[in-house]
Amino acid sequence: HRGDSMKHAALIALVSLTAVLMTACSSEYVISTGNGDRITTTNKPMLNQRTGMVEYEDKEGRSAEIRQSDVNSIMQR
Repeated sequence: HRGDSMKHAALIALVSLTAVLMTACSSEYVISTGNGDRITTTNKPMLNQRTGMVEYEDKEGRSAEIRQSDVNSIMQR
């Protein structure tokens, strides 16, 4: 039926758009530390004002944090 094929096409378009948007929103960042280490993250690192720690998710998907004073720079890759 014509209605079913239209619904199927709309569903495929919606799934494709969602995949594109999710890919566009996720970016890797690199945290450079004072001792020369480089940490690659899967999300944008955020400063926790209360603790003074920069919070991020590592490449394995684990939550991690580093002291703000140990961070030299954060660059988007």
